[in-house]
Amino acid sequence: MFDFMDMGFDEPGEPITSGPYIPEASECLRCGMCISSCPTFRLFQIDEETPRRRIRTISKILVENLPISADERKHLDNCLQCRACETVCPSRMAYGQLFDQARVQLKANPGWLVKQAFRLIENKRWRTRLMPLLSVYLKSGLQKPLRSIGLLKKLHLAEAEALLAKPALQALAVCYPASAKKCGKVALFTGCIAEHFDRETLLAAIKLLNAIGYEVLVPPQQSCCGAIHQHNGQPAACLIDNNIKVFNALDVDAVLHTATGCGAMLSEYQSDDNEAAELFRQRLYDINDFVLKHWLDGLQLTASDLKVVVHEPCSQRNVLKNQQAVYALLQKIPGLSIAALADNHICCGAGGSYMLTHPDNAGQLRALKQQVIADSSADVVVSGNFGCAAYLNADGGRVAHPLLLLARQLL
Repeated sequence: MFDFMDMGFDEPGEPITSGPYIPEASECLRCGMCISSCPTFRLFQIDEETPRRRIRTISKILVENLPISADERKHLDNCLQCRACETVCPSRMAYGQLFDQARVQLKANPGWLVKQAFRLIENKRWRTRLMPLLSVYLKSGLQKPLRSIGLLKKLHLAEAEALLAKPALQALAVCYPASAKKCGKVALFTGCIAEHFDRETLLAAIKLLNAIGYEVLVPPQQSCCGAIHQHNGQPAACLIDNNIKVFNALDVDAVLHTATGCGAMLSEYQSDDNEAAELFRQRLYDINDFVLKHWLDGLQLTASDLKVVVHEPCSQRNVLKNQQAVYALLQKIPGLSIAALADNHICCGAGGSYMLTHPDNAGQLRALKQQVIADSSADVVVSGNFGCAAYLNADGGRVAHPLLLLARQLL
């Protein structure tokens, strides 16, 4: 019964490849090790809401070419794609990649409003024109009456509107010169939504990079990372190829990202031009890793007596696997109390666009995470992913990017 486990690793002449081994969906051992870390199993406590059952559905789609039932589709769509199951899987199941392939195979046909959202993410000019309108809306006082009459719910905009914050209207500069002795040049990936709604983090990143001697370039031609498209079965190749082309054309030491959700997508970029994709990935760094590696010995930070807990986003914990860099960086601040947030292995519910497509499931997970935050008695919660922070802050939370704490303590 275990014939499928004979993977032929000892075959003579078998080429040795680099990168992760990606099993077929049929190679799941059904061992159940992934269940305890699955957020939807925590919510529903049924086998249908586990990775091993979803792998069976994915196998029907990708391997057996069989139709799936409405229930199977519902349970598949309930997945947050947190990829916690990958970290414990003895078969090294590349669940995220298999899930994305299944979504493409299902040929999802989104409604008109969702299609417009995808186009808005793709089109930087449209986003730029929309931001002043959103700013006026937030100042107008229309939020309360529109919520009370239920119009936003009818338009399926209530969840997105609840996350709105004041957007940045001015574009970032193309170049920010180093403030210390120049030792190099880097490019900053800003993302799509974060470019307008997480401007404070991007400016903190630039401030820190300038302080350690790096000139920062912000290429305006860059586009969305493509994660929202790819994880929802939509074509992302144009976005991927554009970013590879834009950043590979720059004479820089590194390409840096501040949001781990974007970073997880960027780190797994594939393209028809393998050489170009490899060059892009070779120069890509999470900003926490880069700043920690290039920290100046003489760079001093003012002391703080704040109690900080670190939220480890799924994209960082399960894909980038560099969460320890955040703790090491925060230790640069004298007097700071630093601890990991309990239950970091459970998703907060944001899940990219999941908080919009599955608001009930996401809301329950957020409530669990907010209770853990309250129990921590922390002054500040730090998170390296903009999406997680925005979602946790929607109800008056106090989640900030770790770079903000560091930038504020610069002498």
